[in-house]
Order: sequence, then C-alpha cells, then structure tokens
Amino acid sequence: MANATTPRRRSWLVGLAILALVLVYVGASGVRSINRIPTLDEGVTANWAQVENQYQRRADLIPNLVETVKAYAGHERETLTAVTEARASVAQMTIPEDILTNESAFRAFEQKQAALSQSLARLLLVVESYPDLKANQNFLALQSQLEGTENRVAVARRDYIEAVKSYNTELRTFPGRWWAEFLYPDAEPKQSFAARPGVEQVPQVNFGSQ
Repeated sequence: MANATTPRRRSWLVGLAILALVLVYVGASGVRSINRIPTLDEGVTANWAQVENQYQRRADLIPNLVETVKAYAGHERETLTAVTEARASVAQMTIPEDILTNESAFRAFEQKQAALSQSLARLLLVVESYPDLKANQNFLALQSQLEGTENRVAVARRDYIEAVKSYNTELRTFPGRWWAEFLYPDAEPKQSFAARPGVEQVPQVNFGSQ
C-alpha cells in the first residue's frame, strides 16, 4: 500500500505544482492586461504632447522667417499676409482638454495646422525668385531650423498615430474590451490624423544659394 500511495502522492504534488505555475502565469498576464489600457493611454498623451511641442516650435520660427523674407521681397504682400494670418489662427485656437476624444475640436486643430503648412509652403516657393535672400545667412539659419522642425513634426505625428492605433485596438479587442467595460468605463477611442494626400508630406525647404 505504501509503495502504491507514494507515486500517487508524487503525481498530486506535480499536478499541484503545475497548477500553481499556471495560476501565477495567468495572474501575471492578467495584471499586465489590466494595466495595458492606462499604459497605452499615457503613451497617447505623451506622443500628443510631442505633436503640440513641434507645432509650437514651428510657429515660433515663423515671425523671424516672415520678417527676413519681407526685407528682400516686401511686395509679396499677399503671401506674407497669408502666412501671418494662418499662424494667428493657430495661435488663437482654444484647445479643449478633451481634444483627443473630441472629433470636431481635433479636426479643427488639424485643419488649421494644415492651412499653416500650405501657406508656409507657398511662401518658401516664393523665395526661389530671390537669389540674394537664399544666400542670406539669417535666412539660411531659419531654413535649417524649419527643415529640422518639419521633420520632427512628421515624426511626432507618425508616433502619435501609432500610439492611437495601439490604444484604440486594445479597446476594441479581447480582453481589452472587457477590461475597458468593467474597469475603465470612461475610456474612449482617441482621434487620429486623417491620412489625406499631402498632409503628412514634409514641406521642401532645401534651398541652396545660387
């Protein structure tokens, strides 16, 4: 009897050990899954902050750029005014706290930034007609800063889009959908930039002196 009982006890012990390992694994996975929604949410917020920072950096460069161009091409009044007005429109926009879940506010922000990009691109095309301006050291410095900023804007937008994609996917798929329903009822899908032609294209500002 003792010899027969010992193997059974060992089998039970092995079974209990395996069950314990499974429960530990499931528990750890569950904690990671539960925390995934707030973790992804923080990622979206952090990436959005970078988008705002880079757009603000661009806006800060524009007044000096306009003044520099005006010194050489003052009669390009319409183009200069368009850039100034587009920048003012962006600066005067009130950004609500819920912009990332507020579709109308998000689209308004996107449209104003796109309008500024377009007016800025037109201004930079005008520069092609002014060799002296293209050789000006102040303009060359602004050109370099603007080019770098536009690249950072593009990267920040791309990273934000990816962060939103991960977050929204988590809310719509298992088990994230369940966790959102029971633990994070206020979690809402985030808005993302529309993939319209030209919106993601970095303006070409690579002017060389002639």
